[in-house]
Amino acid sequence: MQKVIFDTDPGVDDALALLYLLRHPDIDLMGVTTVFGNAPVALTTRNARFLLRSWGHDVPVHAGSAGPLTPDMPEDDFPVHIHGRNGLGDHPVPDDPREEAESASSFLIDTIRANPGQIRILAVGRMTNLARALQTAPDIADLVRDVVIMGGAFRVPGNITPAAEANIWGDPLAADLVFGAGWQVTAIPLDLTTRTFMTRPMLARLAQEGGPDMQLVADLSQGYVGFYRQSGYDGMVVHDCCASVFLTDPELFALTTGEVRVPWQGIALGTTMMNPSDRQGPMDAWADRPRQAAALDGQPEAILARIAQVCAG
Repeated sequence: MQKVIFDTDPGVDDALALLYLLRHPDIDLMGVTTVFGNAPVALTTRNARFLLRSWGHDVPVHAGSAGPLTPDMPEDDFPVHIHGRNGLGDHPVPDDPREEAESASSFLIDTIRANPGQIRILAVGRMTNLARALQTAPDIADLVRDVVIMGGAFRVPGNITPAAEANIWGDPLAADLVFGAGWQVTAIPLDLTTRTFMTRPMLARLAQEGGPDMQLVADLSQGYVGFYRQSGYDGMVVHDCCASVFLTDPELFALTTGEVRVPWQGIALGTTMMNPSDRQGPMDAWADRPRQAAALDGQPEAILARIAQVCAG
């Protein structure tokens, strides 16, 4: 069994990624940590609890960062046109009166230290929680098994600016810290996720075959599907669930390795810049950085088939 911490900002596609983790027999979900991103952290925390409660799981949820480490970045610019005002496509979510102190970084540190070499972190939002944990306890980089992120745009345009993908753009300083730490990072970027498109008929079929749990995902995804329909697509991109599949089926992904930097100022803010391992020449700002990986290619149809097998099985 793989011990996984899911760092997330639910988020419509986050919901599908979470269901995949819960239903896969090889995943032991140790906890969920939440971060601002698709909605304010109070809502992403409430949403994570709502999904887990709806699906009959008592996995602990730890509230995380409400804003970025990067100076002068907006803290209230949420994609309501994609994920709705509540983060889950405006699907009804009961109020949760609990107000918690931020505990995500502490949970990450404590759980990694208690399980040396075993924890896999799957981060599908801003990487602020991970960066703060590193700042507090740099030793965890040597203790974690690896870190898998949904984020980046290495050889394709970004989806926030021409240079940057949303999760990286939302806190580029945090992303640069995470890519620069001495743990193994694998990015599942837009290069692959934008090619992994679940059609509306496929979503409907999974809802029918997957029971009430998958039906909930389909219900809260309708606004997300509508967003893509405005651009002429009949379905939705499943960014975050691609990263979940990497944990269980890495052979479906083709990795490129190299040192990664993320500028956190200027016109290139949020760009994921990789120095490929086969490149010859001066390293400059990439010197002394660890070599990380990015899935710039893969098998989208096989990834979708695996999602269907697990989430509707």
